[in-house]
Amino acid sequence: MPAMNMIQALNSALDNMLERDPDVLIFGEDVGFFGGVFRVTDGLQKKHGLTRCFDAPIAEGGIVGAAIGMGAYGLRPVVEIQFADYIYPAYDQLVSEAARLRYRSAADFTAPMTIRSPYGGGIFGGNTHSQSVEALFTHVAGLKTVIPSNPYDAKGLLIASIEDDDPVLFLEPKRIYNGPFDGHHERPVSPWAGHPAAEVPAEHYIVPLGKAHILREGKDLTVLAYGVMVHVAMAAAQDSGIDAEVIDLRTLVPVDIEAIEASVKKTGRCVIVHEATRTSGFGAELSALVQEACFYHLEAPIERVTGWDTPYPHAFEWDYFPGPERVAKAMRRVMEG
Repeated sequence: MPAMNMIQALNSALDNMLERDPDVLIFGEDVGFFGGVFRVTDGLQKKHGLTRCFDAPIAEGGIVGAAIGMGAYGLRPVVEIQFADYIYPAYDQLVSEAARLRYRSAADFTAPMTIRSPYGGGIFGGNTHSQSVEALFTHVAGLKTVIPSNPYDAKGLLIASIEDDDPVLFLEPKRIYNGPFDGHHERPVSPWAGHPAAEVPAEHYIVPLGKAHILREGKDLTVLAYGVMVHVAMAAAQDSGIDAEVIDLRTLVPVDIEAIEASVKKTGRCVIVHEATRTSGFGAELSALVQEACFYHLEAPIERVTGWDTPYPHAFEWDYFPGPERVAKAMRRVMEG
C-alpha cells in the first residue's frame, strides 16, 4: 500500500472520481495547468483533459454560482477556493442558493457539489490566509461540513463528499498537508511517511460522513477535536499524563452525537478544542450538545480551548494557536473540577 501525504491522498481521490464518474469535473483558481497553489490537483488536467479540470477567473461567487448550475443539471462539480479566507464573496451563493436548492424545489433539483478549501493557521499566513471559517457554514441548514485530520481519512471523506447528493464544504487543514503537527512548533517538522494514517489505498474507498473516530481510548476525560487539533489533543494527553479519550469528529455536519454521548457518559468530563475564535465557534455547539445529552453524567464543567476573539495575529501566531500546553492545562482543570 503506498504511503501518501494529505496532498497526494486528495489528489488520488480526485483522480479516482474523474476516472470513475464522467459527471465529475474540477475547476477553480489555478487548479488546471498549474495544479493548485498547494498542488492538490497536480497532473489532473494533463491526464483527464481541459474539460474535466480547468482554471476559473478570480471570482469566487462566479465559481460557486456556476457549480450550483452544473449540479442542478446533473454534474458533480468539485471547486476549489484557493484559501478559505476568500470564500466570503461566494457566501451568498452557498447559503441562499446551494444550501436551499433541494428544499425550495421540493427535491426537483439538488446541488451535488463539493467546495474544497485550505483553511487554518500554523504557517504564518497572517490574518488573511489563516482563518477558520467552519462555524459560519455549520449554522446553515442544507450544507455539510467536513474536516479531515490525516491522509487516509482525507481521501475517503473527499470521495464520500463528491458522491453525496448535497453540497459539501470540504476544509483542508493546510498545516498538516505535508505532515502531522502536534503544536510543538519549536520541534523539527515531521513528515507523514511512517505514520499509520499515511497508508492510503490507491483504489476507490469511502470514509462515511457523520462517523467520528476514537483515535485514543481513555477513561479520565473526553477530548473533542478536528483537523490539526486532533494531533494537538493527542500530544496534550501524552504530555499531561491524563488518560484522555480523543475523538476525531471528521465531520461537523452531520456530527456523530452518538459517539460523543457514549464517550462523555463513560468519562464524565469533556474538553473541546478548535483553532477558530471562541465566541460562536463550533465548540459552543458541541458544548451545548454534550450538556443536553450528558448533563447527569458530567463531573465537571465543560472546557473549551480555542483561538482568541481577534483577527489571526501574525506576530503572536503561537500564542493564538491552541497548543498542547493550553490543552493540557484545560485537561487538568477538568480533572480537578
